[in-house]
Amino acid sequence: MVEKLICPSMMCADFGSLKTEVAALDEAGADVFHIDIMDGVFVPNYGMGLQDFEFIRKATKKMIDVHLMVKNPADYVEKFIDMGADIVYFHPETDQHPARTLDKIKARGKKAGIAINPGTSIETIQELLYLADYVLVMTVNPGFAGQKYLPYVDNKIKKLIAMKNEYDFELVVDGAISNERVETLSKLGVKGFVLGTSALFGKNESYKEIIRNLKGENN
Repeated sequence: MVEKLICPSMMCADFGSLKTEVAALDEAGADVFHIDIMDGVFVPNYGMGLQDFEFIRKATKKMIDVHLMVKNPADYVEKFIDMGADIVYFHPETDQHPARTLDKIKARGKKAGIAINPGTSIETIQELLYLADYVLVMTVNPGFAGQKYLPYVDNKIKKLIAMKNEYDFELVVDGAISNERVETLSKLGVKGFVLGTSALFGKNESYKEIIRNLKGENN
């Protein structure tokens, strides 16, 4: 059985019952709580806030990652590490010195992640792969939930899978990830799956049933 990291995208959760949502996802076997932070500049939207992050961090002992969709992410990295982030993702094109920012994250004992937009080529970030623990491939354009999966990103995913052993990183995908894509991409070598409304939230089944099925524990 291929090991999978199931990462609920918390911007898709029911914020009227956030404490219940976190507890149910935690108990269901979620591995990493995924928090999207947006500044309305790098992407045309605003995501979750500091208070949301703090609340979820206090509500679970599971790992939490933060996806910084912001300009000048180096200004925010240590803030979120101090608040309890275990993995920090940022977009290298928004940072003047991305290698330094990756080093800053790792120096604090946390996992450093690069986020790659659909239009970002591997060649532009290849040297940074030596410093990354995780690579988050966006399979939709970042900023909004409920978009359609972009099939042309599959070629980029396959190229990164072929590179991950040499550079020693794990691959995570984010954006319109359905049950079928979890199964297909996991077999290819993808480790982590950020899940929103395509596979996890707003379904008739319980979180426990969905996550057990995704991990193959009901087979």
